[in-house]
Amino acid sequence: MKNSKLGLTTALVLITFALTAQMREYTLEECILIALDKNISIKQSELDLESSEIDKADAIGNFLPRFNAQSQHIWNNGLSQNITNGLIENLTTQFSSFGGNLGVTLFNGRQNINQLSRANLNMLARQYQLEDMKDDISLFVANAYLQVMFNKELEQVQRFQLELSKQERERTQLSIDAGILTAAEIYEIEANVASQEQALIQAQNAYRLSRISLAQLLLITDYENFDIAQEEFDVPFSDILDQTPKAIYEKALSFRNDIKLGITNIELAEKDIDLAKGTLLPTLSAFYNYNTRISYSDRLVETGELLTAPIGFVQDNGAVVVSQFPQREVAGALPFSKQFTQNDGQSYGLSLNIPIFNGLSSKNNIKRRKLNLKRVENQFEQTKLDLESTINQAYNNAQGAFKFYDASQKTLVARQQAFEIAKQRFDAGVLNSFDYVQARQRYQIAASDIIRAKFDYVFKLKVLEFYFGLEL
Repeated sequence: MKNSKLGLTTALVLITFALTAQMREYTLEECILIALDKNISIKQSELDLESSEIDKADAIGNFLPRFNAQSQHIWNNGLSQNITNGLIENLTTQFSSFGGNLGVTLFNGRQNINQLSRANLNMLARQYQLEDMKDDISLFVANAYLQVMFNKELEQVQRFQLELSKQERERTQLSIDAGILTAAEIYEIEANVASQEQALIQAQNAYRLSRISLAQLLLITDYENFDIAQEEFDVPFSDILDQTPKAIYEKALSFRNDIKLGITNIELAEKDIDLAKGTLLPTLSAFYNYNTRISYSDRLVETGELLTAPIGFVQDNGAVVVSQFPQREVAGALPFSKQFTQNDGQSYGLSLNIPIFNGLSSKNNIKRRKLNLKRVENQFEQTKLDLESTINQAYNNAQGAFKFYDASQKTLVARQQAFEIAKQRFDAGVLNSFDYVQARQRYQIAASDIIRAKFDYVFKLKVLEFYFGLEL
């Protein structure tokens, strides 16, 4: 019973492991989406976009009034008059104060308007930067994906060629046994089988390394269970080569994100100049202040009664001169709410700040911004030159790849016919094994070249279409 339970547990573990370690196949679209979702550079660019949105919120906040409130509670300890007995004593008194101020900028050289405009441009630039990065990564992933497809198809061809070589070895051995061929003919066939085994191993290694490279690009760590989907990928028909490089370049100028980014960067540099010039203009602000004070000390209050007290004598007759004073008594502090309104005060007005001289810093800052504008314009011109050069190169590459693919097709047909004739002659004992193997190897090379030419042409064609605005 224990052995049966152990066997059942082992079987369940093996089944679970097989299910979890199942090979996962990805389409080209899935690979691109994964790369766009996981790529660290894209995540950084998305953070830059979020940061630009915060900058825009700051620019909007500059139009809003500024309101601040403050309060403090103070203890005073030292010599002061005791209002109860009139003596100077060490006393501790305390009071609270409250205040608030409201300010709004009425004019500051259009700085707020320019700052908001710049924030909007910066958001647009970061968006173009993000989209341009996505385009580049999509193209990079597509190239890596097609490389895996090429190596996968090449491995299948090499595997098929190896099987054919083994079958030919068996037929050759039968012909030797039947006396049609000599025993020496088998050695060349054996060498061809060994060569095919080496080619298959190389193809398997190239296929595995390309899968690992694509998986790393997608930040997938389970290399062994990663593979591409079995997709039919015929050579597409496209009339993009009927276009001229100049037409493709002019079309690219209208939609490419790197071009839009360059234009936006120029507008940003121009807006920076406007911001620098704004510092030379006056600033007009309005303000309103409110404050009040609360005391917690005892106070003297009038009782409503009058006291009569002598204040002197008449010089002629010595009569006493008296006067009446209001009677006072010690009382506690007034209620908080009453003191708050009784002791308050307000102030309001306008504040004008006129810049006159600041050590040439503002004028020098304007000069720096103008120099930066020239740098950005030069960078934009270089971007356009690079784009035109890239499109010309892509056009020539696609055109050359198509011609190579067309020539490879013709070569394959010719090599295949030559191999079939050689095979018929070898089976009839007319052709020796060396010449037969040479014909076969030439046919195998042509079969490999057509695969390489096919994927090379497909990728270069897609690159050219990409610059023309077509999706991958």
